[in-house]
Amino acid sequence: MAKVMVVNSGSSSLKFKLFEMPEEKVLAAGNCERIGLADGIFTIKYDGKKDQTFPVFKNHEDAAKVVVNALVEKGIIKSFEEIKACGHRVVQGGKYFSKSVLFNEDVVEKIKSLIPLAPIHNPANLTCYEAFKEVLPNCPNIAVFDTAFHQTMEPVDYTFPIPYELTQKYDIRRYGAHGTSHQYLAQEAQKYLEGVKHPKVISCHIGSGASITAIKDGKCVATSMGLTPLGGIMMGTRTGDMDPSVFNYVCQVTGKSSEEVYQLFNKQSGFLGVGGSSDSRDILAGVDKGDERCILANDLFNRRVADYIGQYFVRLGGCDLIIFSAGIGENEPRTRQAICDLIADALGVKIDKELNYSLRGKEGLFSTPDSKIKVAMIPTDEEVMIARDAYRLGLK
Repeated sequence: MAKVMVVNSGSSSLKFKLFEMPEEKVLAAGNCERIGLADGIFTIKYDGKKDQTFPVFKNHEDAAKVVVNALVEKGIIKSFEEIKACGHRVVQGGKYFSKSVLFNEDVVEKIKSLIPLAPIHNPANLTCYEAFKEVLPNCPNIAVFDTAFHQTMEPVDYTFPIPYELTQKYDIRRYGAHGTSHQYLAQEAQKYLEGVKHPKVISCHIGSGASITAIKDGKCVATSMGLTPLGGIMMGTRTGDMDPSVFNYVCQVTGKSSEEVYQLFNKQSGFLGVGGSSDSRDILAGVDKGDERCILANDLFNRRVADYIGQYFVRLGGCDLIIFSAGIGENEPRTRQAICDLIADALGVKIDKELNYSLRGKEGLFSTPDSKIKVAMIPTDEEVMIARDAYRLGLK
């Protein structure tokens, strides 16, 4: 048995889980919020308890110290030496990483070089790596990349139709995201596909950030997010795919710079831009009240997901299982039903509506026996995937 720390860092946050491996038992979980501000929040859950304090985190190293000290103070571990590996989520691994790796100087430099593709996440991921290296100097650190699972795509699936010298010189291509989630879902899908020789799966990771992935024989063949997470389906604040000329036209008519419009499309569009809130629960509440903008936002989202499922059905040459997961996919049966209704006639999908509504956060099939494609809700678990790789690489 060994204890493995999993770290998922943002620019001003540090989420963590402590696992007992290989049993995959969660010993503690929590979050350091508002790092760098005067009113930090530290939450830790363990042994059925939830404690919250309000320390000031000057930086991520401060937050890392608070986390590991709390683990000792609360008796979750006896000493720092019990933590045998630390796995870090890294959003962008570019063309360099098709699997998780131990951190070293070369890995750090490659992650730094990819900051332009993930300007918010990659710097925070590196900051947390440095913080835990300082706090736990004898603990190996492992980088687990959101993009790694998608490295099995063929050139025809990841190449953009721009001048090829730009593709080659600047590595402009589809990288995707949420790969750790899609890989987990691909593995969990096997329980529903016994006897299928070459399983074809479409996994829908739909939350505030959302992506769809086509998976064959457990490997990614296509995914919706692009060079950055802005591409693909509409999301909480992101546009998803659209006519590129909209970008230039908005710059012209508003006088905004390209950076300003890029941020507008990243942070003020999607559900927020169309319906007035980035939270799908607010949008659905608006739908119930007859709010026209909320109805449009909801219909746009459902249509985009359905369109991608149809596209990937063709790409895979059929489909054995459609998976719904992440915040909306796991907790909103109305959205699952609406999307399934949109693809029902074309793909022969049939669902048990009562069963669908019973699956709020609980895994299970909700397609009917005569549905041409099985449909399931499977809660994702990116943290356990990171823990598995950290355990495998850190305890060699």
